Amino acid sequence: MASDSSFDVVSKLDRQEVDNAVNQTAKEIAQRYDFRGVGASVTLAGDVITMEANSAERVLAILDVLQSKLFRRGVSLKALDLGDREPKPSGKIYRLACPLKEGISQEIAKRITKAIRDEGPKGVKATIQGDEVRVSSKSRDDLQAVIALLKGLDVDAALQFVNYR
Repeated sequence: MASDSSFDVVSKLDRQEVDNAVNQTAKEIAQRYDFRGVGASVTLAGDVITMEANSAERVLAILDVLQSKLFRRGVSLKALDLGDREPKPSGKIYRLACPLKEGISQEIAKRITKAIRDEGPKGVKATIQGDEVRVSSKSRDDLQAVIALLKGLDVDAALQFVNYR
């Protein structure tokens, strides 16, 4: 019974759900009265969601619709990199590009491992492996406590816990 239990902390997106949310947003802004004749659009190209309209307020309204669709589909809003959240004018069109964030950066991984070391149960080891963090311990109860700790931790990434064994 000396074997370690472990799990991985990752930050991954369900691309199909993101695509579905963008399509639902495009359909809703095509049907809504307040978006008629303003050139409003939302597109997903690679890892960037681009919203366009003829005023900054309408672009932010499109962003609000997109966020509600993502939330309903179970995609964390932390996956959107909003930056300064100000639409940029390009001629008569205002544009807001939101890159999608996937993977845990080194800075966030270091914060996670430090939080586990400082506040987590004793005997829990956390190691950074690329863009994920592996947490291991002899006690599964300790791993459950670490998951609860990480859910309460405020990091700028959507965290998921996978490969629990």
